Parts: sequence; structure tokens; C-alpha cells
Amino acid sequence: MDRAVADHHQTLSRTSQSKNSKMAKRVYQVWKGSNRFLLCGRLIFGPDVQSLAVTIFLIVAPVACFCVFVGRHLLHHYGNAGIPIMVVAVVYTVYVLVLLFLTSGRDPGIIPRNTHPPEPEDFDSATPPSEWGGHTPRLRLPRTKDVIVNGVPVKTKYCDTCMLYRPPRCSHCSICNNCVLCFDHHCPWVGQCIGQRNYRFFFMFVSSTSLLCVFVFAMCALYIKILMDTESHTVWKALARSPAAIVLMVYTFISVWFVGGLTVFHLYLIGTNQTTYENFRYRYDNKVNPYNQGCPSNFKEVFCTTVPPSQNKFRAKVEEVTPGQLGVPTLTRQAGEDVTSSTGKGPDLELGYQATWPGADETVAEGGELEMMGGRVSTGSELGIGMEKDGFDPHHMDQGRAPVFHPRRSSWGRKSGSWEITPDRLAVSSEGTHPTNGGATPPSDR
Repeated sequence: MDRAVADHHQTLSRTSQSKNSKMAKRVYQVWKGSNRFLLCGRLIFGPDVQSLAVTIFLIVAPVACFCVFVGRHLLHHYGNAGIPIMVVAVVYTVYVLVLLFLTSGRDPGIIPRNTHPPEPEDFDSATPPSEWGGHTPRLRLPRTKDVIVNGVPVKTKYCDTCMLYRPPRCSHCSICNNCVLCFDHHCPWVGQCIGQRNYRFFFMFVSSTSLLCVFVFAMCALYIKILMDTESHTVWKALARSPAAIVLMVYTFISVWFVGGLTVFHLYLIGTNQTTYENFRYRYDNKVNPYNQGCPSNFKEVFCTTVPPSQNKFRAKVEEVTPGQLGVPTLTRQAGEDVTSSTGKGPDLELGYQATWPGADETVAEGGELEMMGGRVSTGSELGIGMEKDGFDPHHMDQGRAPVFHPRRSSWGRKSGSWEITPDRLAVSSEGTHPTNGGATPPSDR
């Protein structure tokens, strides 16, 4: 009988785990950026992915017109010798489209967001609250930090959205709402940021498109020359015989100025080891470029190095672990993942934390504080942050005792350019470590 009961409980446990596994969301489903995902997170695009359809049409439509109105006449004129013309046109167009998808459908080098701001360096966690002199320590988080790159100091900025100091050459894309490594620019034609992991494919796409325009223009000019030679027409009569060739020559001539000019510009950027963002913003003309290692080494860095792996696992599951009797979700975060709440939605740092232990909903006071056991506990909502995981120690929450916060592990709220621990947390922390009245904290004098 006992064995049957144990088997029943084991079956229920497996069923529950199976349901939780099916209900668990994946990283791409709770992604904080503005990106759009396809094929269950296998492809990542920017929010303006619709422009990708326009780019594909601008490439495929002229090539299709070339094959129908010009290529078939060349095939008829040259016979078997004209087959390579059609093959090159079709195969090379497919190659350009592959480069386009490699540019637009992959992670450009997104840095995973932090769940809380970094800790100020001048805060000593070993100092007990009793030695703070009754004053709240005002700890400032510097807006910039100096990093030495090849012997040259480079300033790195703090990103309020991603809550991290951006590495050198990293910038936050306002369109995709992500910090991207080696950010070059956001290209609306491919619907994606251009960064560390797709810059090589972007340049290859632009340069290959330029060559495709040159090829179509040259083949149309060859067809006009054939009409002039075979039918003794002048240039104008030959052009009148093939209006499609005229349209294609005008279209490719205009396009090659755009994509060809872009190719030449990026050749210059690669040779000097700059990004488009750096070139327009910093202008290294009168400054030392710490990244320039010489033209050959710069080209080798772009084309002959391994593309670094993505720091984000978009298809990884976001796990939720609910400890014992607390009812407070504890979130585990893998590398590159964005944490989520028990509701399946990402913890909105602007909305604050919603208490989940019994009876807490009725005791939430104004300013984001909880009236518990006569004491006031800051929930962090007045700072725009949550109590989840950072600063909240579930091991110190017993029945009849208010939760205790560790100052060093607590999140820091941003106020007027500084990072400050609120007096509520200081009071709860100091009072929670010396419980009285049967474990309950006495009311604070305010």
C-alpha cells in the first residue's frame, strides 16, 4: 500500500514537472529589447524587419527582368556559350541573398542586460549600519570610466537601460534598444544593427551587390552592342528595340553609386579600423585611434578572425524556482538570459515589485513600502527597482519576522545622478538583525 502511494506521488510529481516544463517561457519570449524573433528564437531581427522585404524585392526584381528580357536573348545569340551568363546571374543573386540573411537574421553582438545596477566601488559592506552615524551613505555611480586600450585612455559610459558599463566601442541602439558590441550603425535596409558579429557579412553583402549591379549593367550593354552589330542599328534605335535594357542600365547605374559608394567608404573604415559611429561622432583625424593596428592587420581582424559566439541563448528556458513557504519567485539566470517573474513577464524595473507573501497586498503603503509587524519595509518600488533576488534574503524571513536586507546585495535606485540606499532599508536591516518582541521588529520613529 505504501509503495502504491509512493508511486502515485512520484507520478504526480513527474506530471507537475512536465507541465512546468511546457509552461516555462524561453528567453526570446520575454526579451526586453525591440527585436523580433522567427523560428522559435533561431532568427533575430530588428523592429524594422519589414524593410527587409523591400530590399529583397529591389534585388530579385531587376535580376528576374534581366533573365526574362535580356538574358534569354543572349542565350539565343551565343547558344551554349550563353548558359554561364544565366547561371552567374541566378547563382550570384542567391549568394547575395544569403549574405543579406546572415547580416539581418543573427545576433549582431548584443550584450545581455544586468538585473540590477553595478555596486559602487566606494561602498564598504563590512561597515555595520550602527557606524554610519545615522546618515544614509550617498554612494555615487560614476557616469563614465576610463579604460586603457593599447596605451590610450578610452572613456566607457554607463547605460541606464542595460544597467552596465559599456565596453569600448559598444553603443546602445535606440531602435533595437540593446547595447551592441563594436556598434557600427543600424541599417534600415537590412532591418538590423551592424556590430561585431555581422559586420563582415554586411560588408560582403554591400560589395557583392555592387558587383551584381556592374554585371547586369555590363550584360545589358553587351545586348545593345549585339543589336547594333546584327541589325546595323544606331545606338538610339538599338535602345528603342530593348526598353527593358534601358531601364535596367539606368537602375543599376543609380544603384551602383549608392552601394558602390558605401563599399568604398567601408573599405576606408576597415583600413583605418573605425566604425561608422566613431567616424561621424569622434573624428579620429586629429586624435590617436587606439584601435588602428595598420591596414593589413585591420583587414585581417575583420576577415580572418573567428566570429565570436553570441552571449545570448535565446532558446534557453527561463527557470523559476519557488522556495518553500515564501511564495516569492526566485529567478535563475543563465548567461545571456533575461530574467522573468512568476507571471511569465519580465520584471519591469519601472513598475517595482509586487509582494507575494500572504497578506502583503493589504499592507502596501504609499511610496512602495510595506507595513509589517509594526515596521516599514521598502519594496523598492519608490526607486523603480524590485526586491527579487537582489538584496532580499529569504532565509531570514521566518514567521513573525520581517524580511532582512543585506546592504551590499541590495539594488541601487537612481536619484538625481546618484545611487542611494533608502533609510527604510537601513532601518529594517539594523532592526532585523536584533529582533525583539518575539521576533517582530519594533516600529521605527519617524
